[in-house]
Amino acid sequence: MMYFCAFLLLTMTHQTDTYCTITSRERAEIVVKGSRFIGSVAPVRSKEEALGYIDDIRKEFYDATHNCFAYRLGAQGLNFRTADDGEPSGSAGKPILFVLQKFDISDVVAVVTRYYGGTKLGVGGLARAYSDAAEAALQLCTKFNVVQTKALRVFCVYEDINIIKRLLSQYAVRYEESYGDIAEFVAHIPRSQADDFSAAVTEGTSARAGTSAVFLAEDH
Repeated sequence: MMYFCAFLLLTMTHQTDTYCTITSRERAEIVVKGSRFIGSVAPVRSKEEALGYIDDIRKEFYDATHNCFAYRLGAQGLNFRTADDGEPSGSAGKPILFVLQKFDISDVVAVVTRYYGGTKLGVGGLARAYSDAAEAALQLCTKFNVVQTKALRVFCVYEDINIIKRLLSQYAVRYEESYGDIAEFVAHIPRSQADDFSAAVTEGTSARAGTSAVFLAEDH
């Protein structure tokens, strides 16, 4: 059985354990002096996912004048990339990235498609148009905080279950439990709290219980 301890997002997690992302794909369009700017955004978990989404947009809008993009990955948003796709250097991809930074979101890709309308906008006008289109799409998104966790397995005798559950309620974002000859828990602990949790388990049970790392694909 799985238990969630959502209140920990506010009370226990360190700032470096959490980051903001989006939950769904969205799209918005603006028109500037006859040019259409179509902003498309999506949540992604890797460079490959981001590039795949960009490729899908290019195929969908194969006849567009430009498909410019930016993506930002990871808790600190340090893995990023931009592309101007033929627009003047710095007039498209970077302004889109600045919007992602402004919203302080990561694990996201934004593509702004342009259909040229016959009037040149200049570098400043292009930067505003590309950023406005990206922002319009992001405004439609639901955002949520991701907690980076470390999975720890806890074994304990039945006499210590109440102690372990008390510690789980204090530290774990969520946990699963199973029972056999002994009780076993898989606890998903905010990374900055993992060592403290392990120490608390050892101290609280006088070393009768302990923890070991579990490597799970879904842990961030």
